[in-house]
Amino acid sequence: MSFATSRVFKGCRALLAPAKSAAAAKTSSAKTAATKAAPAKPKTKPEKPLQPAGILKVTPVSPALRDFLGVPESSRTDAVKKIWIHIKQNNLQNPTNKKEIFCDEKLKAIFDGKEKVGFLEIGKLLTRHFVKTG
Repeated sequence: MSFATSRVFKGCRALLAPAKSAAAAKTSSAKTAATKAAPAKPKTKPEKPLQPAGILKVTPVSPALRDFLGVPESSRTDAVKKIWIHIKQNNLQNPTNKKEIFCDEKLKAIFDGKEKVGFLEIGKLLTRHFVKTG
């Protein structure tokens, strides 16, 4: 038997060997059976409620956005949702190109007086309306 042939057969043995994950599954199923029998330990520390961060964090908004939303503070997600509600209610989306939004007077106040904006621009144009807090 040549070197190349022995190499092929050793590779076949490795392929035909039982999978290691099957043995690991047997041990993990034995562990889960043991944990099911044991009573659960009560948690010692009460969990703190998570504070929203990033685009979910409520921050003060500019006067122009405050007039549009009707609230002095808002999260970015809520502001975008309310803008899209306004766009849908007033049928401001371009029917031939759904990526374009025609701006009415309310949206022009927020979007630097532009006649139309792309829907991907909305987030960028809203950035200046959210006041940074320390």
